Amino acid sequence: MAVQVGLERSNVLSISAASCPCLRSPPFFKALKLPFASTKLSIRLIRMGSDNIFGIPVRILPRHRTVMCVASAESDRMDESGAKEEVIEGYNLLEKEELNLDEQHKASQLKSRVISGLVIGISMGGIILAGGWVFTIGVAAAVFIAAREYFGLVRSDGIAVGMTPPPRYVSRVCSVICALMPLWTLYAGHIDISVTSAAFVVAIALLLQRGNPRFAQLSSAVFGLFYCGYLPCFWVKLRCGLSLPALNTKIGHLWPVLLGGPTHWTVGLVATLLAVSSIIAADTYAFLGGKAFGRTPLINVSPKKTWEGAMAGLAGCVATSVLLSKILCWPKSLPSAVALGFLNFFGSLFGDLTESMIKRDAGVKDSGSLIPGHGGVLDRVDSYIFTGALAYSFVKTFVPLFGV
Repeated sequence: MAVQVGLERSNVLSISAASCPCLRSPPFFKALKLPFASTKLSIRLIRMGSDNIFGIPVRILPRHRTVMCVASAESDRMDESGAKEEVIEGYNLLEKEELNLDEQHKASQLKSRVISGLVIGISMGGIILAGGWVFTIGVAAAVFIAAREYFGLVRSDGIAVGMTPPPRYVSRVCSVICALMPLWTLYAGHIDISVTSAAFVVAIALLLQRGNPRFAQLSSAVFGLFYCGYLPCFWVKLRCGLSLPALNTKIGHLWPVLLGGPTHWTVGLVATLLAVSSIIAADTYAFLGGKAFGRTPLINVSPKKTWEGAMAGLAGCVATSVLLSKILCWPKSLPSAVALGFLNFFGSLFGDLTESMIKRDAGVKDSGSLIPGHGGVLDRVDSYIFTGALAYSFVKTFVPLFGV
């Protein structure tokens, strides 16, 4: 007889005999098999002081859900000592099964993260080296998907309860405008006109919609244009706008002529490689440092982040920036390399925290599920959103003071 049982967060799960005629007879029901996440758990049923109430010794299982349990009757009665042995055996078996499931899930997730990370890293490296329209189209594609995920978060139940989201057609138009901004930046060389024009168009669309326009709709839409469209355009200006040859970079002299020769290695390419590498180092060292030494929470917006992990990320980011500045011979000044490392770290950290704040209000863990093991595109690029603008401004304004 099949009995539907809900696994609860308690040590013993009670089952009423009224839900199944087979539980009303005196014999103790010993074997219970649970199909759970493609693994069958054989656990024991114990008497709860009455012939009509039985219990399952339960550890807190992952993926709290309702499962179907099948009970098989056994004719012999168990004495008190036998019941205790069954309880202990049930606990041990459940603990082993839970550990196995956790290890399998973590191993599968880690494998997916590593494979996805390698694919993204290799693809990103090739796009950065290519530069020009290849780089710009890559940025535009990432921006479009990230914008769709952002407006999906804005329209989620968690945020929409306290804030009226923009209409769907406005969200879609904003996503397209965000994707066009990097292309316009490369073509025209600036982004000021595109942002102001886009904000004006969105404001008109919201004001002319049916019903009562709300300020929350305008603010979330304009912030989406700024967050997902305007800020990523600085990566195009950094990579493609700084076309001065990096004459001191020795690897440029060995670069094949078919791939552009020494002139391919510009200040923009070197600065982009340095910025992206230091951001990756910041995320990696922060994760490893937090896992190994994390004790003190950093901020309530992201409970898993710790001060120890942040310090490890800062050290790794600055060290990577200085090391690559020596290898690429840019920037020549050590203070410039250290300052750029600090900027990249704080830009990546607060970019990550900003997205965490949005997801926290939306009540979701990830912005999407496009990248296996990583979540959505916005989850992967959040560290880069503010950093491009900071790196470009620093290279254009402060690095020349120390010499490039």
